[in-house]
Amino acid sequence: MDPDAFAWLLTPPGQRLLARAEQVRAEHADPVARAAAVRRDGAEAAQASAALTQAELRVRGAAKFGDLAARMYFTPDGLEQATRLPVARHRAGRLTAATPHSLLDLGCGIGGDLIAFASAGLTAAGVDTDPLRVAVARANLEALGLPGAVRVADGTTLDLSPFDVVYADPARRGARGRVFDAEGWTPPWSFVTSLLRRAAIVKLAPGLDHDLVPGGIEAEWVSDGGDVKEVVLWSSWLASCARRATVLGPGGLATLTEEDDPWHLTPADRPVGEVGEFLYEPDGAVIRAGLVTAVAAGVGGRLVDPRIAWVTGDEAYATPFARGYRVVEEVPFREKPLRAALRERGIGSLTIKTRGVAVTPEQLRPRLALRGDDAATLVLTRVADKGRAFLVEPLSPPR
Repeated sequence: MDPDAFAWLLTPPGQRLLARAEQVRAEHADPVARAAAVRRDGAEAAQASAALTQAELRVRGAAKFGDLAARMYFTPDGLEQATRLPVARHRAGRLTAATPHSLLDLGCGIGGDLIAFASAGLTAAGVDTDPLRVAVARANLEALGLPGAVRVADGTTLDLSPFDVVYADPARRGARGRVFDAEGWTPPWSFVTSLLRRAAIVKLAPGLDHDLVPGGIEAEWVSDGGDVKEVVLWSSWLASCARRATVLGPGGLATLTEEDDPWHLTPADRPVGEVGEFLYEPDGAVIRAGLVTAVAAGVGGRLVDPRIAWVTGDEAYATPFARGYRVVEEVPFREKPLRAALRERGIGSLTIKTRGVAVTPEQLRPRLALRGDDAATLVLTRVADKGRAFLVEPLSPPR
């Protein structure tokens, strides 16, 4: 979709065609039938395509933006790159607690983060080098009745001093796919580090190497519904710790920092021991933040191995930072006796969790040739440099 086609979509005839495309999408599963139905109303091919694409993207956008998606506009790549609304709202809420008034979003895309910042009461402006993304971001603010200015510009060339805070989400994909060299991002890592010398927030992929994080910067890993979505760097003006794991879920927000780890200053003293009655699988944000031992402290437990992200304990705890399991029994780790043990127990459906062992669940499951009516969860991990296997039962998640 080009900017002209999108501009037409915002006109009264375009809005009528978009409404028709949404109706047609609900009535026809076949894309060819949808296109034919929309074209019968006299729309040109480019107009019909723009309307049908937008109708489809609104449906897909609900996974990230909930009910707001029905009023929003998207591009395929813009939707893919956009932050989930709960995650963006968390970031905006945390920022407003620091009492800034204005923010500039460098590389605002379709405006997903702008929506959250503006909704939180910040005076938010955005720039992007792509005219279509700018037009979509502007339309989204208008459609949701939110204030904010958006224009085409290269954020690396602007005077940023008028803004209290600058937010950046560097593009990590180029024409040939993912860019692994941080200096090849847009904007490059050298520009990102210069931003972090002032009040700034930078969103990055959660696999960021800890060694890249400059001193005095807080790195916050955020998961939503169990999926690690991002790491956010908060400059020293906004930081409150060095490492943080934030978990968003049905129970709300929970956060953990290195101050919750009683061994963060003496890592050699971290407790390691035999598997007890319960196992705890830390959330991915906790693992990325290096705060597994903070979970161990929270459940009164210990690590099963100094290099493995499993926590064990002798009591049942409900924690938002880990999935808990009751250990039913230990079973053989080697494949042939494991197969025999599972068949003996009538297990036909198996959830396999692996960590620290060279086992791929997708390859192991068919080789086990399971037969039976019962379901089970199997943990394959390393304990004291030895492969071990345990049948476990999930504990009820915290409310």
